[in-house]
Amino acid sequence: VPHSRPPAAAHSSPLFYIVSLNLPVEHVPGEEPQMSQISGLLVEKPQSVTAVKGKNVTFVTKVDSSQMLRKPTMKWLKGKWMDLGSKAGKHLQFKETYDRNTKIYTYEMTIVKVVDGDAGGYRCEVTSKDKCDSCTFDISVEDAGEDAGELDFSGLLKKRERKQKEEPEIDVDVWEILKNAKPCDYEKIAFEYGITDLRGLLKRLKKMKKVEPKKSDAFLKKLDPAYSVEKGKKIQLSVELADPNAQVKWLKNGQEIKPSAKYIFESVGGIRKLIINKCTLADDAAYECVIGEEKSFTEVFVQEPPVTITKMLDDVHVVVGEKVEFEVEVSEEGANVKWKKDGVELSRDGKYRFKKDGTKHWLIINEATAEDIGTYYVYTSGGESKGELEVEEKELEVLQSIADLTLKAAEQAVFKCEVSDEKVTGKWFKDGVEVIPSDRIKMTHIGRYSGPLTATLIDSCISKLTSSLTSPILLYYPLCSFLLNGDLPVGEKMLFRVTAVNIAGRSPPAVMAQAVTIREIVERPKIRLPRQLRTKYIKRVGEKVNLVIPFQGKPRPVVTWLKDGAPLDTGLVNIRTSDVDTILFIRQAAREHSGQYTLSVQIENMEDKVNLEIQIVDKPGPPIAVTVTDVWGFNAALEWKPPKDNGNCEITGYTIQKADLKTKEWFTVLEHNRRPSCTVSDLVMGNEYTFRVFSENICGMSDDAGISKNTAAIAKTGLQQNLKPYKEKDMCSSPKFITPLVDRSVIAGYSAAISCAVRGHPKPKIIWMKNKMIIGEDPKYLMQNNQGVLTLNIRKPSLFDGGKYTCRAINDLGEDEVECKLEVRVLKEKEEVKK
Repeated sequence: VPHSRPPAAAHSSPLFYIVSLNLPVEHVPGEEPQMSQISGLLVEKPQSVTAVKGKNVTFVTKVDSSQMLRKPTMKWLKGKWMDLGSKAGKHLQFKETYDRNTKIYTYEMTIVKVVDGDAGGYRCEVTSKDKCDSCTFDISVEDAGEDAGELDFSGLLKKRERKQKEEPEIDVDVWEILKNAKPCDYEKIAFEYGITDLRGLLKRLKKMKKVEPKKSDAFLKKLDPAYSVEKGKKIQLSVELADPNAQVKWLKNGQEIKPSAKYIFESVGGIRKLIINKCTLADDAAYECVIGEEKSFTEVFVQEPPVTITKMLDDVHVVVGEKVEFEVEVSEEGANVKWKKDGVELSRDGKYRFKKDGTKHWLIINEATAEDIGTYYVYTSGGESKGELEVEEKELEVLQSIADLTLKAAEQAVFKCEVSDEKVTGKWFKDGVEVIPSDRIKMTHIGRYSGPLTATLIDSCISKLTSSLTSPILLYYPLCSFLLNGDLPVGEKMLFRVTAVNIAGRSPPAVMAQAVTIREIVERPKIRLPRQLRTKYIKRVGEKVNLVIPFQGKPRPVVTWLKDGAPLDTGLVNIRTSDVDTILFIRQAAREHSGQYTLSVQIENMEDKVNLEIQIVDKPGPPIAVTVTDVWGFNAALEWKPPKDNGNCEITGYTIQKADLKTKEWFTVLEHNRRPSCTVSDLVMGNEYTFRVFSENICGMSDDAGISKNTAAIAKTGLQQNLKPYKEKDMCSSPKFITPLVDRSVIAGYSAAISCAVRGHPKPKIIWMKNKMIIGEDPKYLMQNNQGVLTLNIRKPSLFDGGKYTCRAINDLGEDEVECKLEVRVLKEKEEVKK
């Protein structure tokens, strides 16, 4: 039964699985099977029919999907579990349609040219999430009669065979058949022999099958049923053989394992071991030890250590519209984490984004809203953490209030109001009454400016306007007006009166209740420093600096820049100033651009001033005076001094590397070490090491490293060998045959060879003799000497080549010889014919 393993947990992995078989309740024909959560999804069900052989028959069912979130799944089944969808073709055809108005799915199954084998019980089954519905129907097949055409002889034969099978034989032992059959054939056998209580039959059969397990002839001790090992550790599989000289093969998931650094084979007597080093999840598999035809089977379960959280979630406090980032750090790279909010698991969609880099994981919300307030959880296989998110409404601030105006008659009045959020608009009021727009009213809304509001001065007097944060409206007074030409004296108080005139004469004058002060409008200077410039502004060497700082003031303020209290050198920094902002631009930042910059805007005796700090940073220099201060055991202590050049920012850590003087290859042993000292462990005995240290800051590691002045030699403690003076051994010896010649009988006409082996130093001279006569350069004989193995080859010997052969070895220290008899015989005629 295919299955998936349970998720990794803090406890050990299971050693084995228990599989239960739940037999279905016997189905009564004509009744629908009992299914969980049955609902009336089928609005039209197929009916049982009697089909005519050779004709087509179609079954139709309809499903109501109005209450479904997704498309339902329809299956056509024959019998209990034969899925007909896999048998679609010329004989079985399926069709599906959908009505958008009624939301009804229509499914059709057509059997083309019905045959006797199509008879039986059928079922259609529809499922949708947690709902399901089904319907059963039967098909019976009858002949078409005399006019139906040719007879289906194959169908008649099948009928005859089926009738014969229905008659059970009296002498058949069903128990013997069941004991020798496969479990998948139990139901077929029970049906064939009319057994209805299949459950009781299986219980009795289980009791009958309890026999003693067969002992193995090849294994004295087999593999355990299962093994468990932690990830990264090694495991040892062991068997004991009956025959110590037997050859074994190890298999992993059916594939033979070859010895390597990962897989090590050991053989001690009859014990055979398979050692797996540094187990990974790929080693979680089935293993076999095979000897001839016998096998020993086991499974290895690799336990993955629980992933813990090394850096917990922090609470986050943001303003509506700002970006939210929850950060967590876990103990292992590539680990799976799960995010939840108030107990509900979060999924990747347009609102939530998940990001990971090594051991760090982030949950990101691009624009926070009040709905995001709550408790966020992160889960790993070995820990959890939570953090609170607080989202605060923006505090709306009026950055520029409405100024009082005193203007000439018929002049245009412009009122402006600036707020801190450009998405907010304003509504205008006059004396507490909302201003209604008209054809002569102009409206504008630019960025954070809610206005301006424009109106025409009437009778040299205009009421004060107020603004609330709704939509902007501009006011115009559609009354009689007059423009007073000429410059009015600034600061003077003046009275005005108006008289109406018609053909009857002049009216009494209308006089203003109070005098109007003629004055120039002045807007106080104010700098709007961007949020990112309210803290230290950091850039790397070579990067571009472009700071835009808006300001306000009327008339146009005087803008002044200072650096560290002195006038700014425009040769190093470019300054551009307009009516509404000033720009500080540096094409390529250098360290001398670092410092405190002061911006001042001034109108007469009114001034606003801000300070901003710019820091230009670079990679640091190498550490100084790296020294090995102590060596003990397999450890070495290092110390150094911070670099002279820190890159104009704080040193965040150091990276330490080691190299063996033999290989001179560098390996990193420590990263992000904050202190100017460390201890390097796990050094190899007998090796001598040198070290180098890189410094780090926010720009990265230094380009160069500080090399240690001295080395660390790891001594071989307690291993001393007293070598005796070497005495050269006399290897000279007289010749001695270690393998003699053997008497042989050969057949005439077939090449033959005799051989022996000799040793001696110096290398002896070899002499072959026949009947005490030295064999010379006779081409019939070929003499060979291969590392002391001597061979005399005789080409197609005849009867005259028979006799006594001698091999003699001679050197300065002596001689030795061996001899044998060679018989050459002729095959008889019968033997030749047989041969």
